[in-house]
Amino acid sequence: MLTDPIADMLTRIRNANTAMQEQTKMPVSKMKVEIAKILLQEGYIAGYKVVKAEPADLLVVELKYGEQRERVISNLKRISKPGRRVYTPKDRMPRVLGGLGTAILSTSTGICTARDAAKRGIGGEVLCFVW
Repeated sequence: MLTDPIADMLTRIRNANTAMQEQTKMPVSKMKVEIAKILLQEGYIAGYKVVKAEPADLLVVELKYGEQRERVISNLKRISKPGRRVYTPKDRMPRVLGGLGTAILSTSTGICTARDAAKRGIGGEVLCFVW
């Protein structure tokens, strides 16, 4: 059975966050690294790194918590799935929790947030929501 690598990444982060773990590991891909980069820029994670391992390299995502160990990430939701792709035009960007969350898009110029795509005037496939 083929699985969705982005859904796998989001599930691993969601599970590690629920278990209050410091980090989570997953097989690496270019798209996962780009999503991790956006999560770092938006302040949802503490960091990420690619670790050389056998048989495949690993992406290690370091989770972020508040001073009282409250979670920074409340939830992650996969929007566009292999069975049902969801696209958005440049003038109808999704808003997550009225602008408090982040929508991550795959555009013709790469992976970016909905806010960045709106500034550039491009649409794309809605990958996930983070809040």
